[in-house]
Amino acid sequence: MDTWVWILIAIAVVVVIALLLLAGRRKREQLLDERRDEARELRESADAESLRAEEGEAMARETAQQAQADRERAEVHARRAAEIDPDSD
Repeated sequence: MDTWVWILIAIAVVVVIALLLLAGRRKREQLLDERRDEARELRESADAESLRAEEGEAMARETAQQAQADRERAEVHARRAAEIDPDSD
């Protein structure tokens, strides 16, 4: 074969390798972008769940405080009833 044929083959091989490397790099970037999007969605979901949990905790604290206040009122009423009940010992 002539030298110019070998040169054309070498150039073609280099071009094919360059195209394969470029395609591989693009694919890797695409996968990284997809993973970034998935991570962003997971962070948003985690933030929303955290907010719901905080709201639930605040509501639970408020309910516990209300229950304590109700319990204290009931104890006051029970003591008062015991004080005024002529039949209590």
